[in-house]
Amino acid sequence: MEKQKILSKEIIILGLFSFITALSGESTNLALPTISRALLISNNQATWIVQIGLITTTILLVAFGHLGDLISKEFIFLLGGVSFTVGSLINGFAPNFLILLIGRVVQAIGSAMIMANSLGITTEYSTPKTRGTTMSIISMFISVGSISGPALGGVVLSAVSWRWIYLINVPIGLLFSIIGYKVFPLPKLSKATVEGPLKEANWLGQGLFSIGIISLSLSSLFFQSTHGRLLVGMIAFFGGTALTIYSFIQDDHSKNPWISPSVLRNKHFMLSMFALFLAMLTNVASNILLPFYLQSFNGISPLISGLVMILQSAIMLIISPIAGRLSDRIGSSKLIIIGTLVLIASQIGYTFYPLHFSWPLVLFPIILNGIGMGSFLSPNNSMAMSFVEKEFTGVAGSLTSFFRTIGMSLGISISSAVLFGQLPNVRYITPKLGMDFIRAFHNIFWIMAFLAVICLLLSIYAIINGSKKTVS
Repeated sequence: MEKQKILSKEIIILGLFSFITALSGESTNLALPTISRALLISNNQATWIVQIGLITTTILLVAFGHLGDLISKEFIFLLGGVSFTVGSLINGFAPNFLILLIGRVVQAIGSAMIMANSLGITTEYSTPKTRGTTMSIISMFISVGSISGPALGGVVLSAVSWRWIYLINVPIGLLFSIIGYKVFPLPKLSKATVEGPLKEANWLGQGLFSIGIISLSLSSLFFQSTHGRLLVGMIAFFGGTALTIYSFIQDDHSKNPWISPSVLRNKHFMLSMFALFLAMLTNVASNILLPFYLQSFNGISPLISGLVMILQSAIMLIISPIAGRLSDRIGSSKLIIIGTLVLIASQIGYTFYPLHFSWPLVLFPIILNGIGMGSFLSPNNSMAMSFVEKEFTGVAGSLTSFFRTIGMSLGISISSAVLFGQLPNVRYITPKLGMDFIRAFHNIFWIMAFLAVICLLLSIYAIINGSKKTVS
């Protein structure tokens, strides 16, 4: 009953940390053209500021979710807040590109700890009847962070150095961490409590998984090069894919698996995860490419560009709580299908982006994108968690964050590879590229529209099979 008394406080803490991580991520996306010029790196290299964070988070999500189940979800979550704050401090004072990447890794370790345990904690502090609403509240905090990120980033980039998009996280992160340690009921941890799970963990499987994800992510570098290196890219891509898949098989047969076999073999849950993966992969393309279209190609200021980028998150902020409440009342199925259909329409809308800037043509797909993702995410997460037994909510929550993050990571890799692969020897996006850039931009979103269709088919299949399970 103690948990019930502090429910609102815990949800607020979860929401605040979700807010600050989303804020930092969106600020970074907006700042890429500016950081590229400041550190004298190409636009393509600048995308790795985002990618390295996503790769790190992807690699560690399942591990931190598992450790949260064994040690304490609250402890791992709050430790993540500290790591995120330290990483932000390193980023703010980074003298060069390498140190910035190191800071992003430290920051991403914290994000992984936060994301891996937030859904599990949310599920523990809600009932099946209120789960959709509770998750929509967390989605609202994320949306507010996503809105504040471009807005704050636009103001910062227009007024002071890009470094302040990270430095501003430091006092906020410290404050949230102090409040969190006072609110969460932390267990008394002994040395044996911590060392036991660490010694018994399946580190071989974690190592195989890490190498696979890194190889898969780095393959995009070779796809943008000559034919000789294209072969290396293919080997890295398929080798990384095979190694990642094998790591799950190895873990399934391990004495102490990171992921409970009952979760990994839960077909209904995994179908929802693959649909989430494709939705996030599709969605992130616009997040990473729009700053280049707006700022680098059309010469729009970071402030105005930030306000444009806000629109999708603002729509999601409005739609997410409505979708969460509706999923509690009428079920998740209809909302998931509607959301995916609108997501498909938004990706097709991006293929009509013009050579000469037009506000209606630019804004309409962004609005559709926000409606689609806002309608899809909370109902899909709620349905997925309903398929999982309570004792596995931690690892299930970390898997949800894993599929979400790997979708974003691969989405950025694919988008960058396809864009710059069509623009060989281009270091910076400029208006001089003309229709060459526009055609490359459009081709990316035709690919994303196709992937969104696959997401729709997977969602329908998951809904049908989930209904059969419920009936049986």
